[in-house]
Amino acid sequence: MDRILATHTGSLIRPPELLAFLAAKERGQDYDEEAYQKCLRESVDDVVRRQVEAGIDVVDDGEMGKASWITYLYERVSGLEVRPIQIEGASMLPPSRDRQAFPGAYAALDALDEAAVRESNAAASSALPDEEAASGAGVAWVCTGPLTYDRAALDRDIANFKAALSGHDGVEGFLPVVAPASAYWLQNEYYPSDEEFVFALADALHEEYKGIVDSGLLLQVDDAVMMHEADTMMSRGESWDDYRRWADLRVRALNHALRGLPEDRIRYHVCWGSWHGPHAFDPPLRDVVDLILAVNAGSYAMEQANARHEHEWRVWEEVALPEGKKLIPGVVTHHTNVVEHPELVAQRLTRLAGVVGRENVLAGTDCGFAQGSFIQRVHPEIQWAKLAALAEGARLASRELWGPTHRAAAAV
Repeated sequence: MDRILATHTGSLIRPPELLAFLAAKERGQDYDEEAYQKCLRESVDDVVRRQVEAGIDVVDDGEMGKASWITYLYERVSGLEVRPIQIEGASMLPPSRDRQAFPGAYAALDALDEAAVRESNAAASSALPDEEAASGAGVAWVCTGPLTYDRAALDRDIANFKAALSGHDGVEGFLPVVAPASAYWLQNEYYPSDEEFVFALADALHEEYKGIVDSGLLLQVDDAVMMHEADTMMSRGESWDDYRRWADLRVRALNHALRGLPEDRIRYHVCWGSWHGPHAFDPPLRDVVDLILAVNAGSYAMEQANARHEHEWRVWEEVALPEGKKLIPGVVTHHTNVVEHPELVAQRLTRLAGVVGRENVLAGTDCGFAQGSFIQRVHPEIQWAKLAALAEGARLASRELWGPTHRAAAAV
């Protein structure tokens, strides 16, 4: 690799025409299935084209075929039952010390998010009796039988994505999917122990992971909960050791799900939660980096473009990146509407490359821009401007790191 490749972490804002179908689908209303599938294919074609036009080298399908980066899984796994739960306030997010320290701020933020949260919950609510759905209750997914994976939706997503990729030379594709630790709002009433439950989930996810790799696409495993669960557990009075035991089990389960798959085809993405909040109690990267590196992946993607985590590029001055591994730092973020200057993007890339080696760095985003069909962190126009700035910054960094060959390319 003679330049820094531009990529991102996956979830992109869905177009209005697709959202119209998803709203009807998730509310249990009648819709034209053939027209929906046609719209989905066209949405994937369009999102791939726009990524390529923005200058992204390693693209995805924007998760157009998923309700959210987590709950899509519950539509593809058997053995689950949907049940109502009562939500305190407008948020389904877990308790945390951050929320305890900033109650007024989160109340205001939750009020802003309320409509989006209710809309994104409509899929599961439509499976409840009318009176429960109308009450504003949230939902949980409860495991009441053996977990098995149904590949139908995955095969559809792979086919749509590969068809969209076929018209673009020199571009590689990845599909993002959830990690065992991030399968949230999922409760166990079937398996005898938590460990047996988590490993059964890993066995189901292995079918998904293997299907993606076997298709020739890169696999990205998303694991935001792995990081922010530390804050949640300690807000309930549990200890750091309790968190480490919880996390260790789920790292082992993830590696079980990844068994037999080539590491160079696997990207592992962690973040500290995509919501716009203080994040004052995020665990420092230096305290969890060993958990990240314990995952059998070839590339590690993580936040490095926001005010809470940008300084953590210096962790790699103290922690050796294992031989053959790569980093995908966030160099633009969903946490602000400000579009990063390409020269700032280049600075973020070159300083990290100076520590771990230019050949071991790709340019990425902190997190996705739309964690669910009806949740978006910035306006679509800003999303595309940020991706273009990311790509331009990667070109500038490549010119600085590789020299004259890239000066001419960056000037074109």
